[in-house]
Amino acid sequence: MPFPRASQALSRFTVLDLTRVRSGPTCVRQLADWGANVIKIDALLEDGSGEQPGGPRQGSDFQNLHRNKRAMTLNLKDPKGLEVFKRLAEQADVVVENFRPDVKAKLGIDYESLRQINPRIVYGSISGFGQDGPYHKRPGFDQIAQGMGGLMSITGAPGEGPMRVGIPVADLTAGLFCALGILTALLERDVSGEGQWVQTSLLQAQIFMLDFQASRWLMEKDVAKQAGNNHPTSIPTGVFKTSDGYINIATTGGRIWERCAQAIGAPELVTNPDYATAPARSKNRDALNEVIGKLTEKKSTETWVRELNEAGVPCGPIYSIDQMFDDAQVKHLGIAQHVPNDENRHIQLVGQPVTLSRTPSSMAARPPEFGEQTEEVLAEFGFARDEIAELRQRKVV
Repeated sequence: MPFPRASQALSRFTVLDLTRVRSGPTCVRQLADWGANVIKIDALLEDGSGEQPGGPRQGSDFQNLHRNKRAMTLNLKDPKGLEVFKRLAEQADVVVENFRPDVKAKLGIDYESLRQINPRIVYGSISGFGQDGPYHKRPGFDQIAQGMGGLMSITGAPGEGPMRVGIPVADLTAGLFCALGILTALLERDVSGEGQWVQTSLLQAQIFMLDFQASRWLMEKDVAKQAGNNHPTSIPTGVFKTSDGYINIATTGGRIWERCAQAIGAPELVTNPDYATAPARSKNRDALNEVIGKLTEKKSTETWVRELNEAGVPCGPIYSIDQMFDDAQVKHLGIAQHVPNDENRHIQLVGQPVTLSRTPSSMAARPPEFGEQTEEVLAEFGFARDEIAELRQRKVV
């Protein structure tokens, strides 16, 4: 039975989605949004009830993570359920999971088991700390990874203790990196004809995201510290109070600093020896920020954003989330998208931040209800009607 595809870009690939909570679903959402045939495997318990970690199915979080997919139920702890899954995996291109590393082996659905029946399978795994090593059996949580990955030590104001970032950045980036790894493996499979095991973890993703802060330690043994809203190197860059709110101002070099000083009505700051050079501005950043802040408080956010941008000084308002979605440029980009559905439900979600000119992504299908397409999917994979009926009777699906 045909079903709506979000794009044609990945429409030739079939993905079995065993993921839960956030990092795994973030990975699979990338594949679904670009048109892959994603089949979400809803865990069916032995008593016939369902298990869905990650919040209410009708809730905004679940809806945002699981659009553009279909779903079927399956009891993987039943030997017959394992047999069904392996029949699916024989024909699939990708399997994605984010169980603890030992769980998939106990279930018999690990990479080595599946590659025996489908050497072309690309198997994506996301864990908290890696598939092996001293911490591999520990449960992984975003905030734990933020702390162990160094991020909380450089986030927040100096002297106020470590601070978590306001989004689950380790979960999200681990999911995105796993999706990138899967796509890379699929490209390589076109050459070799073989699949492979793609692995990442919250800890690895978080460390990678430290980027230049991490390389400064590795290359120069410089341990980055908390800088609050100040940029670690480009001064002045930070948050400044206006008459009715706050703005961000960013200067990335001497010429922009000169334009900034002119625009705020303080050209004398450019020749002041305390602020004339980048090292001097860095040394005296607190004093400079105070001087600038007294000037920015005299005008509104809207006025400063207009005047500074006209002067060629990077500047922008600091929005709450509702204000952000109301911004003219955000509306123009169309990233808030409605999801079509036959129930006339209000479903508006965040679309892909990447645009492809010929095969764009779209919100093609609402997230599936629990096991909504079980029979449809099994029939597509070659299961006969009487087989499906027996599986239902035995509470395998």
